[in-house]
Amino acid sequence: MRRPVLSASAAAIALGLGLTACGSGSATDGGGDDGALVVGATAVPAGEVLSFIEKDLAAEHGLDLEIKEFTDYVLPNTALQEGSLDANLYQNEPFLDDFNRSTGGSLVPVVKAYLPPMGVYSKKVQDVADLVDGATVAVPADTTNEGRALQLLASEGVIALRKGAGTTASPSDITENPKHLRIKELEPAQLPRSLDDVAAAVINNNYAQDAGLSPADDAVLLESTKDNPYANLLAVRKGDEDDPRVEKLAELLVSPEVRKFIEETYQGSVLPVGRD
Repeated sequence: MRRPVLSASAAAIALGLGLTACGSGSATDGGGDDGALVVGATAVPAGEVLSFIEKDLAAEHGLDLEIKEFTDYVLPNTALQEGSLDANLYQNEPFLDDFNRSTGGSLVPVVKAYLPPMGVYSKKVQDVADLVDGATVAVPADTTNEGRALQLLASEGVIALRKGAGTTASPSDITENPKHLRIKELEPAQLPRSLDDVAAAVINNNYAQDAGLSPADDAVLLESTKDNPYANLLAVRKGDEDDPRVEKLAELLVSPEVRKFIEETYQGSVLPVGRD
């Protein structure tokens, strides 16, 4: 059974919980009088990318950057919405849209920075074309990631989806299934452990790497950055897109220096995207 990524009540509860922060200010300082741009991020890769910018690029571009690190996927948006952050970097556009719909939020994307690619992994086949008739393929059991997984399978012709199914596609949107694949919905964190029991599993980047899988080396099918709505992006409150500090950070996120850092640091497990 699929569950929504978050709800308004979950966001409200999460806002009352703690966060892990790094930097000199408190979580409620906002930009402060010193003009620092306070950016929320999860540790990897967002926090590492921002730390590289802070240490190696920010000063020469006149940017004072303060990074606040979160271990939660709801708090960076609720903190940004209520004003204790100036921006955040950790999510893709479908997740951002879901947050806005669920909470009445007004967050907007500024620039896509990198893609942690979702992949298909298997201990049974080396190519999705080799899946046998009636094989079981496990996918994430949440709305955003299940749609993403089905779109990845459809990109290789393994299945076909109803026109317009989009990022919230579900198994009911499958219109062609020539190999009669059985789609098994599992908790995202369980997917790596399912590989002994299924023909293949579509696994989020973070869970794959946590399980010792290399997206670049072990995936039998991996997402491309081309026209990909799931690239992680810099987000701000609506109206703050033209803040000069935000514009500077956006330019740095798509700079050759950051592209090189991502390529050398993550070796294909995270892919630089750049400005559309």
